Amino acid sequence: MSDAVSLVPAAKGAGGRPRSQQIDDALVAATLEILDEEGYPGVSLEAVAKRAGTTRPAIYRRWSGRTALVLAAVAARLDIPSPPDTGCTLCDIDESFNIFLGSYRTISPEVLSALYADCAPDPELRAQYLATIIEPARTAVGHTLDRAVDRGDLRETIDRDLLLDFVGSLIHYRAMFSPEHLGDAEAEHAIEMLLQGAAGDYPALVAHSEALEHEALSGTATRHHHHHKAQQ
Repeated sequence: MSDAVSLVPAAKGAGGRPRSQQIDDALVAATLEILDEEGYPGVSLEAVAKRAGTTRPAIYRRWSGRTALVLAAVAARLDIPSPPDTGCTLCDIDESFNIFLGSYRTISPEVLSALYADCAPDPELRAQYLATIIEPARTAVGHTLDRAVDRGDLRETIDRDLLLDFVGSLIHYRAMFSPEHLGDAEAEHAIEMLLQGAAGDYPALVAHSEALEHEALSGTATRHHHHHKAQQ
């Protein structure tokens, strides 16, 4: 991929001088602060350089311009954890769905939509946007679906990629074109609708999830009771 869309600044410049990691971090941090305070329109190379205590040439030595810089900053903030594997398919899919939500809630819908508008005309920037914003969470949820199929909880005949598209499309639409991200209650309802069509035995999944929740609550209550008796 060309330097125009590289998210990681080159380690050395044209003269072979190592880049300063401190300046890299300061530029990314300054970009995120401005995004939070003023939105995407407020990000300019001048404003970022001033807040980071450096210069415009320092930015151009690392990224081709504003779009590539903002992509790098957003990538630094999005932290997609490893997908859960508790043995409870409903619990794991619910948590994996929250992986999508948690990552996008760190970036405002206005920023995501405006950034994509700048990336869309350029094939390489568009590919980098997808690789940075879309694919990490999609891959994490995909692993959860694969384990659910292996356990026999989801039908082997389901179209895995299509199911991921359903999940991703719902979240991405709200993340880019709505004033607010998808809420927790809406997410739970969406999972229910999706799994009723994809699960081999959806009521059994619900029963298993409720049993685990009851077991966890009972364990907490038992520990609290023993602790209270010990204090008497």
